Amino acid sequence: MTKIDASQRYSATAVVLHWAIAALVLTVLGLGLYGSDLENRTGERLINLHKVLGLSVLTLTAVRIGWRLTHRPPALPDGMGAPMRWAAHGAHALFYILLLALPLSGWLMTSAFPQRHAIMAGPLQIPFLPVAPDMAVAGAAFFAHETGSWAMMALVALHVAAAVWHQFIVKDGLIRRMTPSPRNSART
Repeated sequence: MTKIDASQRYSATAVVLHWAIAALVLTVLGLGLYGSDLENRTGERLINLHKVLGLSVLTLTAVRIGWRLTHRPPALPDGMGAPMRWAAHGAHALFYILLLALPLSGWLMTSAFPQRHAIMAGPLQIPFLPVAPDMAVAGAAFFAHETGSWAMMALVALHVAAAVWHQFIVKDGLIRRMTPSPRNSART
């Protein structure tokens, strides 16, 4: 297996942001799938939590993009061919698009829905976007949100499959670039 040195690893900040966003995305997807099928008080609470955590994804993604713009990620391994490099860059770009578009479309849907339900983060109410209630806008946002959610699930599955492929088939150690490491903590 190829040895990954410190210059090939993501920084500790990038690793923490990656795994925090990954955990939130998986939670939000599960809450959205399960909570939307419940038409009771529990369903309302789960969907509210889905919204709050989705907006947390938006916030952490903005931080991650800011970090990425100011901190160059490690280069891909030299042995990786052009098609794989293109696929990796394309998948990451699509992740960033979806990590922004999904929370924003959900927030727009909630804000434009004529029977608005407040988004409560504990005792704090998250403000609606400045749009007039409009079922056509809410419906378009719902379509974008639902379509994007399925795309996100497919992309997460592809990302995990690629990580497993690199770890167990190619055995290039690529997965260690994004795993927490005590040595990684020195590189923030």
